[in-house]
Amino acid sequence: MTSKKKKRRIVFAVVAAVLLALVIWTAWGNTALELNTYTIASEKLPQAFDGYRIAHISDLHNAEFGVGNEKLLAMLREAEPDIIAITGDLIDSRNTDVGIALRFAEEAVKIAPCYYVTGNHEARVPENDALKDGLLELGVVVLEDERTDLEVSGESITLLGVNDPTFLADPANEEALMQSKLQELMNGTENYQVLLSHRPELFEVYVESGADLVLSGHAHGGQFRFPLIGGLAAPNQGLFPKYDAGVYAEEHTSMVVSRGIGNSLFPFRFNNRPEVILIELTQKN
Repeated sequence: MTSKKKKRRIVFAVVAAVLLALVIWTAWGNTALELNTYTIASEKLPQAFDGYRIAHISDLHNAEFGVGNEKLLAMLREAEPDIIAITGDLIDSRNTDVGIALRFAEEAVKIAPCYYVTGNHEARVPENDALKDGLLELGVVVLEDERTDLEVSGESITLLGVNDPTFLADPANEEALMQSKLQELMNGTENYQVLLSHRPELFEVYVESGADLVLSGHAHGGQFRFPLIGGLAAPNQGLFPKYDAGVYAEEHTSMVVSRGIGNSLFPFRFNNRPEVILIELTQKN
């Protein structure tokens, strides 16, 4: 065998090994659910809520991690949250299975009180009514442009939930309509306010409304993530989205964006493990 043939075989073997490693790593990364914890501090937070824990779930898209989503549920149990916030897209409009979502919710409410808002995928399907009815029957609080107070030791914070903008009458003016909706919801309360809203690209609207903490999803972490660059593309944000994952802060508003759990249009993600978020609230002195 000539030296040129040996070099070609070596190069081919190295390239094949690298490609195989990438395939294995990507496959692992799509099923290796992880828990990420963020601490959010505020002077406005009541003392009774110092250390309050919110588990944040978004974009399940009918995914299952273990039989009956047991891996996901085990992670939630280990996190020991005070509440579980679900920010939309429990189902997938392209392959809708309400049963998967309801079986997850049935077990999740045994871990902590659950609060849910719609995502764009719920808005697209006629099964949304069945999903809502099933969640309510299980004891999940469905917030459809509503608010509710959470109480601990005589003190309270306010939890608000808005429908996904897909439900708005005029999508072309969704920012103005969302602003109007939030002003109405937040009117009359001076509590620390936690807003559940599926769409992170409306961050400036949330800031203008005065929300203290916003929990969002929808961006799927940019689907394909690259070092120093972040996510490649996200719905309603396009290429290199500004709000794809993690914590964003402006003025007195913090927003936590989940990378989500399942996939939708793209059947896999790259360098972007599915995640459960645990938020620990703390009182800033």
